[in-house]
Amino acid sequence: MEPSEPTHNLPQSPFSKFKKVIFGPARNLLDPSVGHRISLIAFLAWVGLGADGLSSSAYGPEEAYRTLGAHTYLAVFLVLATAITVFVISYSYSRIIEHFPSGGGGYVVATELLGKPAGVVSGCALLVDYILTITVSIAGGGDALFSLLPYSLHHWKLVVEFSAILLLIIMNLRGVKESVTALIPIFLIFLGTHIFLIFGGVIHHAADIPAVTHEFHQGFQSGLAQLGGWGLFLVFLHAYSLGGGTYTGIEAVSNGVGLLREPKVETGKRTMTYMAISLAFTAGGLLLCYMLVNVQPTHGQTLNAVLANDLLGSARLGGINIGGILVLITIASEAILLLVAAQTGFIDGPRVMANMATDGWLPRRFATLSDRLTSQNGILLFGLSAMATLAYTRGHIGILVVMYSVNVFLTFTLSQIGMIKFWFTNRKRERTWKRNILLHVVGFILCFSILCVMVVEKFLEGAWMTVLVTLACIGLCFLIRKHYYNVAKKITEIDLAFDNLPSDHDEQKLPEFDLEKPTAVILVGGYSGLGIHILLNIFRHFPETFRNVIFLTVGVVTSDFFKGAHHVEALTKKTETTMKNYIDLAKKMGIPARSEYKIGAELIETVSELCVEISQKYPRCVFFAGELVFEKPQWYHKILHNETAYAILRRIRFAGLPMVILPIRVH
Repeated sequence: MEPSEPTHNLPQSPFSKFKKVIFGPARNLLDPSVGHRISLIAFLAWVGLGADGLSSSAYGPEEAYRTLGAHTYLAVFLVLATAITVFVISYSYSRIIEHFPSGGGGYVVATELLGKPAGVVSGCALLVDYILTITVSIAGGGDALFSLLPYSLHHWKLVVEFSAILLLIIMNLRGVKESVTALIPIFLIFLGTHIFLIFGGVIHHAADIPAVTHEFHQGFQSGLAQLGGWGLFLVFLHAYSLGGGTYTGIEAVSNGVGLLREPKVETGKRTMTYMAISLAFTAGGLLLCYMLVNVQPTHGQTLNAVLANDLLGSARLGGINIGGILVLITIASEAILLLVAAQTGFIDGPRVMANMATDGWLPRRFATLSDRLTSQNGILLFGLSAMATLAYTRGHIGILVVMYSVNVFLTFTLSQIGMIKFWFTNRKRERTWKRNILLHVVGFILCFSILCVMVVEKFLEGAWMTVLVTLACIGLCFLIRKHYYNVAKKITEIDLAFDNLPSDHDEQKLPEFDLEKPTAVILVGGYSGLGIHILLNIFRHFPETFRNVIFLTVGVVTSDFFKGAHHVEALTKKTETTMKNYIDLAKKMGIPARSEYKIGAELIETVSELCVEISQKYPRCVFFAGELVFEKPQWYHKILHNETAYAILRRIRFAGLPMVILPIRVH
């Protein structure tokens, strides 16, 4: 049997075709308008990032109101405290957006202002927080949805919630803007129905306000007599702190600034304003309505469902009872808005992970993008982790809110400390430093007090798990960073070994590049000792075999793409400089050399396509790549190092392309 001829075509697996249909075709990175088209204007950011904050009104105020017990008259103070807290934290994060316009939120603030250890604590807290963002939102949505259904059907709740997470994973792998745009109608329906519910509740009970005022006065006097001023304050503080879930989504915008439309700072601040007003109104309004209507907890129903039934259940239009329909629309929109809120975890979580991966705290693969310009690896990890958390807690919203709030307020607290330090350090240059530092001091007091009460009161009810997982995440990050540091140190030693290569060849006598002669195509990254090591070893192992060299590389677009269109341009220039350095080195060694490169998001796919193109232009070529080989291989090396060479080999061998992988030893 004669050997088959090379096909020079990459295989199209059924999965590749399925992926293209489900997630869409690759985006053109060189299109100057692509960044503009996938970025979010303030309204879309309000939907995609602000929905997390707004949706927390579905469970935050309820938790606070339930904690008041018999002292529901204190809800008046909760309304004021909630609104003030929302505006203080929101405004402080608007200031953070001004000073950190590239995004990153609490992780970047803590890293740059408090140091790397504080940064990794904040970053790990955010990672756990965004996994819980998805879980809490989906569980809260499930509770709201099943409030409309008979209790006998509640055993299907977890199945529906798992399906919702799977749906969001697919939507986010298609792209952020696509996933947000599809959910706009739901967001608007929620907003409209809850404005109607709150105004309806206040207007309907306007005549009862004198009686409610009298009850408030009597209840307050009775509370003072029973508990004293300090005791009553502790009851209020307890309820206020355990209602901390109300504020959990406020930081999302500062983390996702990179996704916003230019001018990013102004868009971010406008989005924060939208979110603060809508959250303060909704959360405060619901608390007020709970008190006016005297809502009583009902088994299997949320307080919002009970409130909607009380206010809207008997509504009639022209003799027709439409109350049931209004309740259905109100609570269903709340359930689906919580689905929208889970978007924040999928949008911001992978971005924080990408920042940490770039800094070496997490595996580098989490900094890369898919060909749809999404943080594919991060989205998958967050989705699967949210499913695991949902399974562990069985979707119990009370436990999840406690687990969620701990890390939210840890990050808030670190961010406020960082900004206090910033303004104090720059007090001689900033005229308004006293006003700004006062804002962050107030923010710190609010956030730190909620954090302390939450941990102390709820440690055994779920807070311990958050603390344990976050500490484990921090420890893992330090181990990963230590590994990367040690490997980088060894690679630096390799670089130094090739710093002063002898050049005794006369470049004027350099032979012409001959297409008919065997050509070595070397896959390289940046200009370093690793690429030089491969070049030298080719001519050591295969003397008198190859007459030409082609250097091949791909400039990989990372999450920095969202910081501005200049990223692709800067990456292109850097890649061209790398190629020029390799060609100059080959010429000094008397080897005719050329280069080929592409700019892409998916490294393996882009390199493989470029290999096929080169094989068609240079028929007598053999591909070479290097692979780090550790003296004592460990299981985690495959996670921390991508084994890119073997992945490319598996991709191009079906096309009949020969490839040799040379070992680069790391002792």
